[in-house]
Amino acid sequence: MKIYTRTGDDGSTSLRGGRRVPKHHQKIEAYGTVDELISWLGLLRCYIGNKKNNDFLIYIQKQLMACAAALATDRETGAQKIVLPDNDCVEKVEKEIDRLDMELQPLSSFILPGGDIASSHCNIARCVCRRAEREVLRLTQNETVPEIIIRFLNRISDYLFILSRYQCKEAGNEEIKWII
Repeated sequence: MKIYTRTGDDGSTSLRGGRRVPKHHQKIEAYGTVDELISWLGLLRCYIGNKKNNDFLIYIQKQLMACAAALATDRETGAQKIVLPDNDCVEKVEKEIDRLDMELQPLSSFILPGGDIASSHCNIARCVCRRAEREVLRLTQNETVPEIIIRFLNRISDYLFILSRYQCKEAGNEEIKWII
C-alpha cells in the first residue's frame, strides 16, 4: 500500500465509511486536533522519566486514538462500527489526577507554565487538549458526539495540568506563581 493516494489533491478527504468531505470540514478539524494532541503526548513521553506516568500517557494516547476514530466515522452512512474509548477512561484519569495531586502543595494562585522541559510540554499538550475540546464542542452544533469523548478531553486537560505540577516538583523546580 502506498502512503500517497493523490485522492486528497483536490482538498478533500475520506471519513470512515467512505464519504468525502473538504479537509477543512469540522469533523476533520476535531479529529485532526485530537491527532495533534496524541502527537504532543508522544513527545511528552520522551521527557517523562517516571515509568508509571509514562505508561499512563500511553493509555491516554490509546484512548484518544479511539476518540479520533469515533470522530472520523461518518454516522450518516452507518457503514462503520463506532469505536469508543473505554467506558471507565474518565474515572481512570480522575484516579490518576488524585494520585498525583496528593503529592503536591495545594494551589493558592495561578501558576505560570514552565519549570522544565517536561512541565512545559505538559502545558503545551494541555492547551492543545483544550483546543481539541473546543473543536469537538463546535462539531456538536451539527451532529451528535458521544458524551464520553467530551468528558475525556476535559479530564485530560486537568490531568496534564496536575502532571505539569508533579513534573516540576519531581525535577526540584519552583512553581512560579502569578499573583495580581
